[in-house]
Amino acid sequence: MHNIEPYYNWLKYYDPAADERSPFYGKQYNFDVYSETIYGYYIDPAWDGFGSETLYLKILYADYLTGFAVIEFIGEWNDAINNDIMTLKRNILELMIAEDINKFILIGENILNYHGSDDSYYEECLRKWEKDGLLPYRFLNSFRMNSGSITSINTSTWEEPFRSISGERCAHRTSVI
Repeated sequence: MHNIEPYYNWLKYYDPAADERSPFYGKQYNFDVYSETIYGYYIDPAWDGFGSETLYLKILYADYLTGFAVIEFIGEWNDAINNDIMTLKRNILELMIAEDINKFILIGENILNYHGSDDSYYEECLRKWEKDGLLPYRFLNSFRMNSGSITSINTSTWEEPFRSISGERCAHRTSVI
């Protein structure tokens, strides 16, 4: 797992450590030391912790004018033990919502476990988030939540690979903006 890095090609457009409105503003990264682990496996130091023991993230892009962000994950999504969905909401999403971000593209291709196959698993959370204006909400390469339903987005059918396009183009491609 230590060689799986967050997507870094958008760093020239957005750096969460340099963004005063980001939850990770001012964070110093030490790329010489691997200290964070998931189940005893070291992960790349560029990933950011947000309070989960088994899930880390990286805010790849945020556009405050259109109100969307792209967030990538690594680890195990484990709500049964760690309540990761609410930890994410409280520690990251609510901070971003306060900064006028209300649409999220979540990249889950490095998530080991997710209960997206069961629509009822997050039904209560989805209803609350929809009431709070947090939809549309997308998970690339894993699932999509829209108006309370969960369906797949297959990025392999796109004309260009996900990692070769800009954050704004990604948002348009998934109908977030």
